[in-house]
Amino acid sequence: MQIQITVDARDPHELVHFWTQALDYREEHNDDFVRQMIAAGNISEDDVVEVRGHLQFRDGAACADPEGLRPRLYFQLVPEAKSAKNRVHLDLQYGREERDAQVARLEELGATRAYEGHQGPHSWITMRDPEGNEFCVS
Repeated sequence: MQIQITVDARDPHELVHFWTQALDYREEHNDDFVRQMIAAGNISEDDVVEVRGHLQFRDGAACADPEGLRPRLYFQLVPEAKSAKNRVHLDLQYGREERDAQVARLEELGATRAYEGHQGPHSWITMRDPEGNEFCVS
């Protein structure tokens, strides 16, 4: 079994770019498959977009762990902006010694700090990706 986490996005290609850097994932490029789909008449030129030199499906983008150990992330285009707190979020667990450096790195990539939480001896920083989706760093 494989697990994919799907995230609604206003700009799936920019959001996948953020998360590939945040998680050291690799963005999936489907140039040949996209061309095959167009040639077969399954999709039209209006269904694709060129992003950072690659043909991509307009309505979605994906990235995956190069070692295949962590879940694939798929970002799907939706018309509405995020309007409420996530019901599911990612926890990036680096350890206390590395946490602050990782938070700073994520901020440089475009994330914003929301607040710090505590539960007993455990603490974390809740952050938001460029579209406002919450995730935690501990």
